[in-house]
Amino acid sequence: MSAPSAETDKQRRLRARLAELIAAMSPGEPLPAERDLARELGVARMTLRRAVDGLVAEAVLVRRQGAGTFVAPAKVAHRLAANSFSADMRSRGLRPGSRTLRSGFAPAGVMLAALLEVPTGTPVLHVRRLRLADDEPMAVEDLHVPGDLVPGLTGADLEDRSYYELLAERYGHRIASGTQTAEAALTSAEDAAVLGIEPGAPAFCFERTCRVDGGRVAEFVRSVYRGDRYRIMADIFPTA
Repeated sequence: MSAPSAETDKQRRLRARLAELIAAMSPGEPLPAERDLARELGVARMTLRRAVDGLVAEAVLVRRQGAGTFVAPAKVAHRLAANSFSADMRSRGLRPGSRTLRSGFAPAGVMLAALLEVPTGTPVLHVRRLRLADDEPMAVEDLHVPGDLVPGLTGADLEDRSYYELLAERYGHRIASGTQTAEAALTSAEDAAVLGIEPGAPAFCFERTCRVDGGRVAEFVRSVYRGDRYRIMADIFPTA
């Protein structure tokens, strides 16, 4: 009956030593090779691997296939608001960026037309973008905009630009209100490939519609954020 308890204590001590090691490292820094680290800590490689697996599951460490195990990037805390991605990243001291993956016009189907409050078949601009923070992938975004609201807008215009800023500066429309939902998700193979993470990795999925002055819907956007880089914050106020 004593062996399981001794093993548990051993694992706790190993986790504590790994935590000390990780605390002294920078986000994105690789762990030493498994063989070297096991020798340094005085444990079997299998014992070390189980401890590292636990820290990967807790998003303290991240594995990159063919590259090794790394200290997880610091998470960006997001307070729910109708801010653009660019403004949100700047407010946290990060440099926003984006890369357009594809774009084009297509007629709105029944569901998208209802979300954008336009007739079915209305031309809608769809832009798929990779959103970056300090040049590192943070989210993949699918933006849908009624074509007549933004004549001439292309996916190239949104390369490293904020849609909200372009909407105001070029078209004179300012975001007045919005509705956003957030839920936990697992990344699809397609999104994971773009974000540089493993398929099925934890993520946050945001869906948002925003209106401009005058009440017209200016966007429907679906964004998938890396769970290892993102955190949601919400202000709480007491109620009677």
